[in-house]
Amino acid sequence: MSTTEAVIRPETPADGRRIEALLDHAFGPGRFVKVSERVREFARFRPDLSFCAEADGEVVGLVRLWDIHIGQTPALFLGPLAVHSGRRLDGLGGRLVEHAGAVADARGEGPILLVGDPPFFERFGYAAPPTAGVRLPGPVDPRRVLVRGASQPLSGPVRP
Repeated sequence: MSTTEAVIRPETPADGRRIEALLDHAFGPGRFVKVSERVREFARFRPDLSFCAEADGEVVGLVRLWDIHIGQTPALFLGPLAVHSGRRLDGLGGRLVEHAGAVADARGEGPILLVGDPPFFERFGYAAPPTAGVRLPGPVDPRRVLVRGASQPLSGPVRP
């Protein structure tokens, strides 16, 4: 894998095949059974808030955002976040998370919910306590349900 600096740019429909290859590489077939995949089955994809990282003509990273509601609160759902294994130590995942969050904030979007690794995402302002009342469409470790940008505790089912 090249060490050329990755450029973060908007995802385009032409990236589809390369994105699927990256997701297969990063997560394997197990990605289809995760609760996050259940959310993405009903959420509305936001291509305007989804970004690829490209280096040497290859998609080496991806972050996607989706429209959801948490109870009555409009929100975004982050995922997947994927980085090619050869690029995982250069901060690319964090750059993608920060970039997507900054664009969402600039557009006045609501809170961003995700299911992920607390030590990684807490660095970017995500926290579990405001999500105690959030109900996802399947079993999930509540410590991994994180949000940023919530002005108050969230509660209710995650829905379209």
